[in-house]
Amino acid sequence: MNPNPNKITLNIDGDTKVSIKGFIAPIEYTESNYHVDFEWDELANLRVAVPEKVYSASVFRAFLPDEAVSVGDLWQIEEAGALELLRQFHPTPHLDMRGYGNPGLWACLRAYTDEFADIVFRVHAEFQLGDGWFTPSQFTGHLAINRLEATVALFQMHVPEGPVNFEVGWQDERSWDDSNWIMDTGFCAQMELCAGTEDILQDIITRLDSEMSDSIAITQAEAERVLNCQFYKSEHIDWVSMESALELAQAQQKPIHVISIDGPLADEVC
Repeated sequence: MNPNPNKITLNIDGDTKVSIKGFIAPIEYTESNYHVDFEWDELANLRVAVPEKVYSASVFRAFLPDEAVSVGDLWQIEEAGALELLRQFHPTPHLDMRGYGNPGLWACLRAYTDEFADIVFRVHAEFQLGDGWFTPSQFTGHLAINRLEATVALFQMHVPEGPVNFEVGWQDERSWDDSNWIMDTGFCAQMELCAGTEDILQDIITRLDSEMSDSIAITQAEAERVLNCQFYKSEHIDWVSMESALELAQAQQKPIHVISIDGPLADEVC
């Protein structure tokens, strides 16, 4: 008898093979356009290294917990499996990021039914491009397991959209800085690995979240929040809007301490 019926064990059959398609859209812009003006070809011509590749079950087992878990539980992703997938983007991924150590690779059980389980994950990595580095804001995604067949129903790993979603740095003798390091940020419309389609993902999520099912679930936003808090201490702060802060300050007769920042606190884009 299972001592905790809300805990489940996740597995993928050893004979499973999954074909993953990879995409990197052309870089749309960087803040200073240095990759064009300084002719940094590795960034200007960045494309996915392997457009399609077949992986074995062991790669995806790296995203599964070693023990039974409940919805909302976190566990670390094994580095070897994550690196193998990241090499489909570019042959030189690094999990130990320059000067920042290894931010980590974490996954969370978001929802499950008797048929499916949805794992949300977050990975931080960067890629060496010649004399420089390309650092996406984060890789996030879903691994959906067909529990009845012990197979991968869907896999998606991508860099989220945003005004800027990557940072770059490279050495060039024309830099204004004596260190010869040039830093920039920019936007890439698509950097993604996937097996399955958005329709499949939406169908699975609909089934998992349906009131007619026996699912146990948290929302996508709640799962992302749990993951964010694992990576960044700033996410533990109960942030409020300026309007709310002014109301609270007046009601509690307390001063407001304001911090001005020019970048996000919850990813790796400075």
